[in-house]
Amino acid sequence: MRVLVVQNFDNEGLGQIGAALTEAGADIDLRKPYRGDTLPGTSNDHDAIVVLGGAQNALDDEICPYFPALVDLTRDFADKDRSVLGICLGSQLLARAFGGKNQIGGATEFGWHKVSLTPAAKSDPVLAALPQSFPIFEWHDDTFGLPENAVRLAGSAMVENQAFRLGRAAYGFQFHFEADTPMVRDWSASFAPLIAERHPHWQDRLDGEIIRNGPDADAAGLAIARAWVATI
Repeated sequence: MRVLVVQNFDNEGLGQIGAALTEAGADIDLRKPYRGDTLPGTSNDHDAIVVLGGAQNALDDEICPYFPALVDLTRDFADKDRSVLGICLGSQLLARAFGGKNQIGGATEFGWHKVSLTPAAKSDPVLAALPQSFPIFEWHDDTFGLPENAVRLAGSAMVENQAFRLGRAAYGFQFHFEADTPMVRDWSASFAPLIAERHPHWQDRLDGEIIRNGPDADAAGLAIARAWVATI
């Protein structure tokens, strides 16, 4: 299988998604359009697409002039029944692609938060095996309204729409299930000045947060990654 991966920001890697793709023997085609890489015009040469997160918002076409083409490409994958995965910014772009309203600001979550599955998730092929609630890493300020015909799969105390599915296998996840403990440690170091401005006690709390939440979050994230890869 050949999987297109669209990275939108430095240090926003595949994490546990990459582990699951490697296990499945996937050929990963990584593009960084924010650094000038071109995007394919259609989904024809790939079996699936992963759109990763970033500090931008989903309406930042002026800063990221490739966003309209990425939105169209994501829609093409979904319309052709190829698997789609949007993480954080990627989920917001997926919502945009299908008419969901993007909310900029007012939905800040950072660190591990508990998300709860909806009744619909219990029969969803990607989430059915997950616990009804589990901790998972979050880092976002924005959110979105669900597109028409989307199936809402998860929410949190702060953000109603944490996960959704369109059609058979187009998934948007607001939370960073790809971010296992090593990735969170890497982000905490790489983005330390930015985090310190908004969450000044994070470094002091990090080890304790990992002890409390890391094992359950890592297990949930890898299970989601493997189940999504199975849809390809």
